[in-house]
Amino acid sequence: MYFQLSEEQLAVRDAAREFAKLELLPGVVERDTNAVFPKEQVKKMGELGFLGMMVDPKYSGGGMDTISYVLAMEELSKIDASASVAMSVNNSLVCWGLEKYGTEEQKQKYLTRLASGEVLGAFCLSEPEAGSDATSQRTVAEKKEDHYLLNGVKNWITNGSSASIYLVFAQTDSQKAHKGISVFIVEKGWEGFVVGKKEDKLGIRGSDTHSLIFTDVKVPFENRIGEEGFGFSYAMETLNGGRIGIAAQALGIAAGAYELALAYSKERKTFGKPISQHQSIQFKLADMATQIEAARLLVHKAAWLKDEGKDYTQASAMAKVFASETAMNVTIEAVQIHGGYGYVKEYHVERLMRDAKITQIYEGTSEIQRIVISRGILR
Repeated sequence: MYFQLSEEQLAVRDAAREFAKLELLPGVVERDTNAVFPKEQVKKMGELGFLGMMVDPKYSGGGMDTISYVLAMEELSKIDASASVAMSVNNSLVCWGLEKYGTEEQKQKYLTRLASGEVLGAFCLSEPEAGSDATSQRTVAEKKEDHYLLNGVKNWITNGSSASIYLVFAQTDSQKAHKGISVFIVEKGWEGFVVGKKEDKLGIRGSDTHSLIFTDVKVPFENRIGEEGFGFSYAMETLNGGRIGIAAQALGIAAGAYELALAYSKERKTFGKPISQHQSIQFKLADMATQIEAARLLVHKAAWLKDEGKDYTQASAMAKVFASETAMNVTIEAVQIHGGYGYVKEYHVERLMRDAKITQIYEGTSEIQRIVISRGILR
């Protein structure tokens, strides 16, 4: 197998690394403490092309491959997972599906603005009673003469208040269960659409996670993506790619914590020598490095399969479950290596540990990933 990255891929990685250090690192602790969305930083990410990396240039995208995307995701996530999840949702969950299944009119009207970073998008699938069981949609879209009437509540929506364009899943025929789910493009500001409660979270506190309420929102027919009943298939296919982005985020969180722990172990001295010279710390670092490298290979394989047009369903699930568990393991050990300093905010690793947990939950829990993997190997 050939593991060498291209010059373009390396340039993307280096640009993301530099941006993270210069733009995301300053103020990251304060944004986390105060749960402030990194608005200006995300705006600059859009200007640099990070929000529509894989979109065709004719729709204002970067035209890059998935490998480049995960490289950028890893570097940004080392510093600020709240910023990187905004990027992941916009790229993987919003732009990708619009480009593949949207009409030309929808692409010109919405995709170009999303890919250029002019606006942010949100993916609205989860509901109070429909998390891992996405088939249990209670949001409904009732067909009228020239529009749908949308009613329901969505929750756990990333970019909830910062987005301007929302992909909303709703039942158009409850008799058909999941085959009666459709997906619609909804704009912020439409009458009856209200951004609800902001969640006060353990980690990724800078990410604005909200509930959304829809009350008799009029959605034009031309804002439905695909045919009626296509929504569930659309969501599942989109989430396959989204898992690659979250796996890359988890990988970045782990790698960021490891780099901090490695540097600290060379500086901190106990019993007359750096703690990196104690075998107990060396073994921790060795295990952390090995887990990260294994996670990186899984993430890159899933991205490569997607770029090659091959089935990446199982690979993306493997990458996400392993990378997210690596993120938890590595960040916990990073805090341990820092000792008491690991428990305070200024050393960053406690934040990375808190950020890591959500990667085992959103865009499909680790339990759901194992269902996907087991179905693939037992087929």
